[in-house]
Amino acid sequence: MPVYRIDLAYDGTGFRGWARNAGVRSVQGEIEAALARTLGAEVPLSVAGRTDAGVHARHQVASFPAATEIDAAVVLRSLRTMLGPEIAVHDLAAAPEGFDARFSAVRRSYRYFIDEAPSHDPLRSRWVWHRGETLDLAAMNQAAAAFVGPHDFASLCRPADGGTTERTVESAGWERGAVSGQRSAVSQIEGESGVGLLVYSVSAKAFCHQMVRSMVALCVDVGRGRIRAEAVPEILEKRDRNAARGVAPAHGL
Repeated sequence: MPVYRIDLAYDGTGFRGWARNAGVRSVQGEIEAALARTLGAEVPLSVAGRTDAGVHARHQVASFPAATEIDAAVVLRSLRTMLGPEIAVHDLAAAPEGFDARFSAVRRSYRYFIDEAPSHDPLRSRWVWHRGETLDLAAMNQAAAAFVGPHDFASLCRPADGGTTERTVESAGWERGAVSGQRSAVSQIEGESGVGLLVYSVSAKAFCHQMVRSMVALCVDVGRGRIRAEAVPEILEKRDRNAARGVAPAHGL
């Protein structure tokens, strides 16, 4: 059975997350409905990362099996026509045998944007968390460094049913201003005021539910001076969700 890969991006503002769920609008539901109309049959999508309600994706990967070979170029044009401005399908192509967007992924990377400017910019408020205060970047990077490596992240996330909260973070860090590989986006959101953004970048093979946004919330508490950076390893060692209950807003991710 041939398998096809979809490379896409989306603005998550108007969706209740990626996953299809009866009675609510989801990214998966919109794409599967468009594929069904195009192919004349329902096809289940697999995805590299199931995003929560309000979370965006600059480069998401999905895949689906087809009963027979399809004309990928025709299906791609059809999806682009039907899905509208919130979902952009960059490519659709045949994938290697056995490819599955979820299980074939070797790394997942996330970025979170925080605006420190005193007044918010309404043109970027859909995807930037406006804090309106200057945060201690060095302390936040000290906190983020504690996330790197293998840890039990039970203090920062919830496991899936029957799952584990043990994860290995490959890299994590904050910077103020431009992000490598994101020049167009950063130039747009920095604006003419010269006031940049705080950008959190983190990579791992897999994350558990709300893990990235919990990391951000904890780092912000450190950046505000509410929690010492030296306390972050202790919080992780507690393996207790009550030790760090904060979750950053979805729209900044």
